[in-house]
Amino acid sequence: MRVFPGSKDNGAAVPENFADAGPDAWGEATKLVRGGLERSQFGETSEALYLNSGFVYPDAETAAARFAGDDDGYVYSRYGNPTVSMFEERLRLLEGAEACYGTASGMAAVFTSLACQLTAGDHIVASRALFGSCFQIVTNILPRFGVTFELVDGKDLDAWKTALVPGTKCVFVETPSNPTLEIIDLAAVCEMAHKVGARVVIDNVFATPVLQKPLDYGADIIVYSGTKHIDGQGRCLGGAILSTEEFKEKELKPMIRHTGPSLSPFNAWVLLKGLETLKLRVNAQSRSALTIAEALQSVPDVAEVIYPHLDTHPQAGLARAQMGEGGTVVTFIIDGGREQAFDILRRLTIVDISNNLGDSKSLITHPASTTHRNIGEEERARVGIGEGMLRLSVGLEETDDLIADLTQAIGEAA
Repeated sequence: MRVFPGSKDNGAAVPENFADAGPDAWGEATKLVRGGLERSQFGETSEALYLNSGFVYPDAETAAARFAGDDDGYVYSRYGNPTVSMFEERLRLLEGAEACYGTASGMAAVFTSLACQLTAGDHIVASRALFGSCFQIVTNILPRFGVTFELVDGKDLDAWKTALVPGTKCVFVETPSNPTLEIIDLAAVCEMAHKVGARVVIDNVFATPVLQKPLDYGADIIVYSGTKHIDGQGRCLGGAILSTEEFKEKELKPMIRHTGPSLSPFNAWVLLKGLETLKLRVNAQSRSALTIAEALQSVPDVAEVIYPHLDTHPQAGLARAQMGEGGTVVTFIIDGGREQAFDILRRLTIVDISNNLGDSKSLITHPASTTHRNIGEEERARVGIGEGMLRLSVGLEETDDLIADLTQAIGEAA
């Protein structure tokens, strides 16, 4: 193995037989630009967009073989599509997983990854700090089908140990959590879950595959909303599930094929283009987010700033160990509650009010009245989502401009 200048950025050395090693040996930036690329007979530079629903066969025997699984050609775009396959392979290479399946949205990825492996009588344990729709899936939708659940304080390893009992089928974790940015010790939770035979599903949206690799800590399944950082420009919906090849073939594929949460070829093409710049964007946004978090600490009327790589974060050490950088989201709490928080939102001139995140444009939302409204006041209080909390998704604008916009809005609203 040879280590070339700059290769330390990817945490891997370059093999002597680089030309023959294949895409798995490439660095992250190369995987993000060229992974999964399959050119047609026309030799196009950009990935081809196969905007079609079905496929034709040269003869009836080929059609029969494909439906029987004896020929791996395409059958129907609900089952698979060349553009979607390129997106799946590129993300698979980045994550270092065996397999990837694209889905219509991030929530389709979350629900399908759980529903395909859970049946009536099964037990799921999840961290309490969850995105509103994830909370509904675990506490409301899955129980309709006879799945029991338990929510735990994700930071409390003793709580995980108590909740994870023989018969627990699945664990669902979000880290950093939305919007309180709690960090869960992935290695410890995965070890405890595997001892009782449970699979671990990680929602890695806030960290992205650039900053955190859950597979390195023992995770079994990873889900993404491609709508967030992977697209990164607010253009389309999409999601992905990464897993072992066995899980994909035996459990995931039948569920997706027969229930239809498939990723459209057009959206897959947009996500492919987003992946090309993912690392550049996430690293730049994370650096800007840290600077903004540090600046907000000294702004009057800001009671608390929450950011994983701030020294004041109660799990800063764990966050630095698990995540290469602190991520693109900064959460802060205003003294004056909802009234002052809403006043700040009205006064912003650059940052847009939106419940999305991971965009190249900076976006801000009031979680208690938007993304986490449906979990109820009592549950919000339990996870620390108050009326004065604001969640800022840092974009690619000049950091100084964002700080100036935030500070003037907070100052004027005081």
